[in-house]
Amino acid sequence: MSNPALSLILDTAVAAYSDAKPLMTGGHDPKRNGFNLQQLELHAESSVDPYFTLQTNIVFAQFGVEVEEMYAESMALPAGLQIKAGQFLTAFGRINPTHLHSWNFADQPLMIGKFFGSEGSRGLGAQLGWLLPLPWYVELKASATDAVGACCARSLLGGNDLPVRSPGDVAYTANLKTFVPFDEDWSLSISASGQAGPNASGNGNRSEIVGGDLYLRFRPAGDPERRHLSLQMEHAVRARQVPGRSLVDQAGYAQLIGMFALRWEAGLRTEWTTGVADDPLDPEWNASRQRHSAQLTFYPSHFSRVRLQGTLDRPAWRAEPIWGAVLAFEALIGAHGSHGF
Repeated sequence: MSNPALSLILDTAVAAYSDAKPLMTGGHDPKRNGFNLQQLELHAESSVDPYFTLQTNIVFAQFGVEVEEMYAESMALPAGLQIKAGQFLTAFGRINPTHLHSWNFADQPLMIGKFFGSEGSRGLGAQLGWLLPLPWYVELKASATDAVGACCARSLLGGNDLPVRSPGDVAYTANLKTFVPFDEDWSLSISASGQAGPNASGNGNRSEIVGGDLYLRFRPAGDPERRHLSLQMEHAVRARQVPGRSLVDQAGYAQLIGMFALRWEAGLRTEWTTGVADDPLDPEWNASRQRHSAQLTFYPSHFSRVRLQGTLDRPAWRAEPIWGAVLAFEALIGAHGSHGF
């Protein structure tokens, strides 16, 4: 057993919105005019023995402490299999399994907040991963987790902490992902995801979410300026059973990110959601919403960044759009593992 690798990541921001209630949906979003502590994350990871690793992410906010993730992963299973057990972000799409410090914008996409909750889809449970024996990269992940929590299972049981009486009372999530490198400069990752579980509208009623995502990147090999351009898209459709009918809505986003010079990045993002009239499970979000954002980021080093972001938010149930500007700062100390592609 080795000493754990430790890191601290600070994310803070100053924000200005045209409305005192800017309708931010993420738990770490800058939610008010003035100064915001988005989070201070303590990350620790280490090998336990030749068979398992242990990782944890503990988040300190202005008014409390939260265990965001804590899980063990296997290291030595045969046939390309891997087991994860503990509390973790589920493998739905690209954004949900990641943390704030790996995002290209200062706030969580609306799709995650609307369908999963302020912290994304997360829960106590277990996950099985399988790297398929194919000539190219294909990975399947499937998990079973708690279906409760307003923060993390909004489309399922949400804040209704009901007991588990059968296998149908938990949430099941699956993701099938493939990665294709076209050449030294171009690469593509695509995946399909699904989640199903009970909701609180009545005995036996369930919710299902299906989605797809795409990540296309151009990064010239050997470029000393490390310039690159990426297109990332996600879209999901949600269906919830309620007495007498099914509620169907959808949400997604598309973003274009470019590193146009050493240490400088710029990005554009557009988001969309629909709503269901007279929605008994989501009455505060029963109409469409569009949000458009632009960001400019400077990286003083690999361990810090300064980001300026502007946002135009158009909820259909508001007479006027909401304008916003955010200046965010991030700093990292310690050892932190690399992020996935």
